[in-house]
Amino acid sequence: MDKPISLSVKDYIIRKMAVKLMVSEKTIDTVISHQFSSANEALKSNNSVEISGFGKFLFNQKKANKRMEKMLSQKAYFQSVIDNPETSEQKRASTQTKLTNILINIEALKPKMNNDETV
Repeated sequence: MDKPISLSVKDYIIRKMAVKLMVSEKTIDTVISHQFSSANEALKSNNSVEISGFGKFLFNQKKANKRMEKMLSQKAYFQSVIDNPETSEQKRASTQTKLTNILINIEALKPKMNNDETV
């Protein structure tokens, strides 16, 4: 049975397991969501997480450094656009939203990078 285009991979796995195991889709969805959120939390404090049958997920320090450099560059650019008196209010508001998102991403990445640098 091939995955229909209209279903996400997660929904397809849930539906297929529900039929095979004769368990409600809601129960399987809860278990899968919990497992992946737990793996995501574990990856925040560790360099790798291995999920049996899915593979090993690693935190790549080089990619994180490049990503951080890019975000810091974007932050500086967005700040300069906002500070420019010639910028229209509409562009300033749009740029402020982008800057807020960049700051959130920087704050999310900082703890992991600091943990790796102190190890």
